[in-house]
Amino acid sequence: MSKQLGFLHSSEKCVGCRGCEMACKNEYQTDAAPRWRQVFQLHEERYSLPTRMFFSIACNHCANPQCLKVCPVGAYTKRDDGIVVHNRDRCIGCRLCTMACPYDRPQFNHAKGKVEKCNLCYQRLDQGEKPACVAACIPGALELVEITAELDQKLGVLKTLPGLPTPALTNPSIRFIGPKQGKQIRRD
Repeated sequence: MSKQLGFLHSSEKCVGCRGCEMACKNEYQTDAAPRWRQVFQLHEERYSLPTRMFFSIACNHCANPQCLKVCPVGAYTKRDDGIVVHNRDRCIGCRLCTMACPYDRPQFNHAKGKVEKCNLCYQRLDQGEKPACVAACIPGALELVEITAELDQKLGVLKTLPGLPTPALTNPSIRFIGPKQGKQIRRD
């Protein structure tokens, strides 16, 4: 593998508009469920200062993808750019991948009887375009980046957020920029 593409999500910029969710849905999905990309709100209190932030998550295109390891029919492949691709035609709907992924990102489509997931818009990338979710993010909270040691050492970049699984098992290809301590992103 020559590089590892992934996502950088900035909670400082994310307003929870769900534009990324809708762009993904509009680009690839015709069924009401599942949703490959989802926006969640995280509540956290540190030193009596509440922090509310949003984060957007899809398949993390992990460096060590558990979905690929457990698939009995080889429906998953990993490209040279690190993108984990799911081949729906090969999928038999056994759901082993959904059980193996600690992030619950491969989703079972009950209408089709198969698993689906984000393929990081590799078709768009191959044509020089941004992923649909990144292109639709008006505040610029979601970016496509190359995951490198330099990025990991950058001040303010986190490998995980409170409530997410430990990155030790899969080494997910997503990084986060969290809000400053005590900052209110949105009031109810």
